[in-house]
Amino acid sequence: MNVEPSIQAALLRLAAADAELTRIAHRRTVLPEQQEVARLEAERNTQKDAAVKVEIEIDDLDRDIRKLEGEVDAVRKREERDRGMLTSGAVHAKQLTDLEHELASLERRRGALEDDLLEVMERREASAADHDHAGARLSRAEQELTDAQRLRDEAVADLDVAQNRCENDRAGLVGQFPGELLALYDKQRAAHGVGAALLQARRCGACRIELDRGEIARIARTEPDVVLRCPECGAILVRTKESGL
Repeated sequence: MNVEPSIQAALLRLAAADAELTRIAHRRTVLPEQQEVARLEAERNTQKDAAVKVEIEIDDLDRDIRKLEGEVDAVRKREERDRGMLTSGAVHAKQLTDLEHELASLERRRGALEDDLLEVMERREASAADHDHAGARLSRAEQELTDAQRLRDEAVADLDVAQNRCENDRAGLVGQFPGELLALYDKQRAAHGVGAALLQARRCGACRIELDRGEIARIARTEPDVVLRCPECGAILVRTKESGL
């Protein structure tokens, strides 16, 4: 294939644009701002789970409190009924003794229930404080995540600008290449990542392998418009004044 040396040299600009597009694509996959967002999302989820856990504990304690309050109220009403019967004077002596025993038992039962209720209410108070702390931690985690997402979006926007610029540069270049040369370049780039590179100081700019003296001598004897390829990696070798031939 024969192509004007100036057109071959333009392949270096195309290769530079493609290399930059490759670097941009790689940066998207390892963007520090995105990694920070992922870390903070995990932290937010952890804090959210902790807050939900405390809410469930509070709901359970509230249910226990309602149950104990109901039991205390039922025992108190039973006490009031028995006392009413005792003071009414309408009970027999044996029934009076039974009522006194029952009242004593009810008082002990109410005392135990009230102790249990007090303990549960203290636990509920502690859980409410834990809930406030968990809510504060969750709010802080959500704010940090929002800030990180904004920084991530700004970094992605910068990459979008750089990518659009490179794509526009590339679009402005490809029209000057013969179809056969461009097809060779694209095929080589798809297979090995680099389609064309500068030959400089006996070294291929794509694979960085130094060519032997015999190969360099052959290249030096080749007409400037002949399209050459690296014998090692197959990349199109572009010769310029920097090639030292």
